[in-house]
Amino acid sequence: MTLQQEIVGNAMQMAVVSLQPGQTVYCEAGKFLFKTTNVTMETRLSGPSGSAGQPQGGSGAAGMGGMLRQAMGTAMQVGQRALAGESLAFQYFTSTGGEGTVGFAGVLPGEMRALELDGTRAWFAEKDAFVAAESTVDFGIAFQGGRTGRSGGEGFILEKFTGRGTVIIAGAGNFIDLNPADFGGRIEVDTGCVVAFEEGIQYGVQRVGGLNRQGLMNAVFGGEGLSLATLEGNGRVILQSLTIESLANALKKAQGGDKQGPTGGMFSTHAG
Repeated sequence: MTLQQEIVGNAMQMAVVSLQPGQTVYCEAGKFLFKTTNVTMETRLSGPSGSAGQPQGGSGAAGMGGMLRQAMGTAMQVGQRALAGESLAFQYFTSTGGEGTVGFAGVLPGEMRALELDGTRAWFAEKDAFVAAESTVDFGIAFQGGRTGRSGGEGFILEKFTGRGTVIIAGAGNFIDLNPADFGGRIEVDTGCVVAFEEGIQYGVQRVGGLNRQGLMNAVFGGEGLSLATLEGNGRVILQSLTIESLANALKKAQGGDKQGPTGGMFSTHAG
């Protein structure tokens, strides 16, 4: 059953979802706005593929074994989300007794986007991009490191969406959709501008230039620090026009506490 949703607003968008009887949508804690009275709300630690709070059949040793596996699975999910800095719980909304309505929003001024998963390709998103999804969409955490992580000086923690159905994401500023294949197969962007990308896109980080005069000029005075994100392959990429770091710096400057300094880039400092 396709999720009926409408994204409304401009500078701070929200998603208004129409639920059919028995249909369920879930969101990260803190993204819920409103609902009609015939929509029930339940908070669970497990993701949609888990079954926390739902009784298992069976009895005796088999029943205890199922409960233990269920508890261990839920603990692993919660542990992954805690390590990634995500919300520990999800809120589930189900319509009862007719069509219901529920609203969601992100936490920053910007756009939202509904992605349709057909079961053939996963989607990856930056931390905190997830807003809500159908219960048929699985939410996971992808830890990406290895060669890419070492070359960029850090690994990546990404949200991963699989299955079939609609998932709604949010970002800051305005969105632009690109395909690296249209630009020679590779694009380089500010590390804070990546919102989401399809499976098949290779996401990495590279240093800005070498350890020479121009490389140091880019890092010190260019405002980008030492790294750029790289996206390679053939697939859809969503970028945002506003980064959380630039928004934070603008707010600090407006409050008379500009912490970026005269050079920005690698010499930026952040108040604790």
